[in-house]
Amino acid sequence: MGLLRGMARTAVVAGTASAVSGRVQRRQANKFAEKDAATAAKQQEAYDAQMAQQQPAYQEPAYQPPPPPAAGGISNEAIEQLKELAALKEQGILTEQEFGVQKAKILGG
Repeated sequence: MGLLRGMARTAVVAGTASAVSGRVQRRQANKFAEKDAATAAKQQEAYDAQMAQQQPAYQEPAYQPPPPPAAGGISNEAIEQLKELAALKEQGILTEQEFGVQKAKILGG
């Protein structure tokens, strides 16, 4: 009987220890989960505050009217295009007729 009693006592002690250990683990897990949730909430608040302070990455550029036409009614851009066309004609890339067509387009006529 002594052997049986010793085994029963060991089983009770082991069972109790196992139950206590499980409860301790659950409490610690809950405690750490709460701590992690609080930390995550703080980090999210800090991130949101930082994002609210930053300006948007892209801003629409302010409207700038085109430059006024140069004396004689031709814009600087048109003059540059005509110079490029003349250079292409001199190099033999454009014919006289092609040059005339492009020139008329640039001058709007």
